[in-house]
Amino acid sequence: MPKEYHQCTWDAPLIDDLQYLIDLAVREDLGRQMDWSTVSLIPEEAAGAAAIVARQSGILAGAPCLPLIIQYLELDLTWTGLLEDGARLDAGTVVGTIAGSVRDLLTCERIILNFLGRLSGVATLTDRYVQAITETSAAVYDTRKTTPGWRRLEKYAVRCGGGTNHRGGLYEAVMLKDNHLAWYQQSASANAKLQDLVPIVRKFLIEHLGESEGNSRIIEVEVDTLDQLRDVLASGPDIVLLDNMHPRTLAEAVIVRDAVNPDVPLEASGGVTLDTIQEIAVSGVDRISVGAITHSAVSLDLGLDWKTNEG
Repeated sequence: MPKEYHQCTWDAPLIDDLQYLIDLAVREDLGRQMDWSTVSLIPEEAAGAAAIVARQSGILAGAPCLPLIIQYLELDLTWTGLLEDGARLDAGTVVGTIAGSVRDLLTCERIILNFLGRLSGVATLTDRYVQAITETSAAVYDTRKTTPGWRRLEKYAVRCGGGTNHRGGLYEAVMLKDNHLAWYQQSASANAKLQDLVPIVRKFLIEHLGESEGNSRIIEVEVDTLDQLRDVLASGPDIVLLDNMHPRTLAEAVIVRDAVNPDVPLEASGGVTLDTIQEIAVSGVDRISVGAITHSAVSLDLGLDWKTNEG
């Protein structure tokens, strides 16, 4: 069975990242002071409730942020969620309600909507790419092209949208690219080829991480040509990345892979768009990495609608 990268879940490391981001969000909005707009008008004892409502269709992600924001900031508020992450939203869908101190509710409104909108935007765009290739066997993967500090959260949102996580960081796996080869040829062996690097790296991993972990660590190799692919496949990589290849070339690469080493997954990468992903997927590749699902996602429009005494 092919090796797989770690898949992000709502876990302790993600929550730790979230707390750092909450701190920064509060510092940005309050500047260690207070919400003068609210405290100058709203009595301290005022209580009320509001609903978070989707203004457009999309995929929900980040709902677990809300109770953590309330808890971490010690707000006098209660969150009642109506939907779970991954739910499909239509314009007008109520995600949940917040009740309690009006001062706290109005002060944290933008912080809450920013987290929910950003993560739901990533999930929504991911879903569009996933839906574009549902009739193929290919999977949509994210990349490390994420917002600094937000990587775990954005990769979690990718999962909410039906995507799959690529490596979470440089620590998780080895990715051998042309620049690694260029340095090695210049400094160690002028005649070295990409396939020569795979056993060198595997030996190093085993020596430093031990037999079990060293062998389990993924080694992915990036190739630009079919000749490189043939040579690299014979060296036993875990995954081969096909960089910026035309769909016709990708289809030829699948034929080469099936003949030389059929157990190695092939990943297409480079300039993938909603207009091109379907043609890429039908070539027969197993994985398609798409930087756009994180670096080009637009926040989903959600709003806070005040609930009247009657509603």
